[in-house]
Amino acid sequence: MFDSLTDQLRQTGAIGVMLTDTVYGVVARAADQSAVARLYELKKRDAKPGTLIAANLEQLEELGFKHRYLKAVEQFWPGAVSVIIPAADPKLAYLHQSKMSLAVRIPDNKDLQNLLQQTGPLLTSSANQPAAPPATTIEQAQKYFGKEVDFYIDGGDVSGRQPSTIIRIIDDAIEVIRQGAVTIDGDTITS
Repeated sequence: MFDSLTDQLRQTGAIGVMLTDTVYGVVARAADQSAVARLYELKKRDAKPGTLIAANLEQLEELGFKHRYLKAVEQFWPGAVSVIIPAADPKLAYLHQSKMSLAVRIPDNKDLQNLLQQTGPLLTSSANQPAAPPATTIEQAQKYFGKEVDFYIDGGDVSGRQPSTIIRIIDDAIEVIRQGAVTIDGDTITS
């Protein structure tokens, strides 16, 4: 399954819907600027960047994230915590949509990590239309996007699953942007 998915993702401009480590997401290879542009157009996202998932810190550094920012937050990974970190490198501008930062995560899912080893980091955004609930089945995602994406990978019904928790570190304090699959209360982190 992953061989064909890897091939599909490597097609220039390809986007699709698959189960991430948390919920269904629309995905694009982060290194493929045309695919990222398609994902943002599909999701009608302007100045609201998606989340970048990677197999490891090295992939994020190769993409252009600074080592010092990644080392400062690596204790949250692997896991369902997306951390907003600075993304000031000009070559990352197409990913962060002029926000100068981006939510990044290293999933705690071996199959997904294996895929990411093959494809490189993926940009992802929940599989839904603006103001609609995220898809919990592949059929619901197909109703949202129809033929506007190149592939769908069915990961089963994920009703009750939560998206990742999104945080930002400010002056050594954790600011919770969105509570999700991992509960963060002050300095306490629970799954």
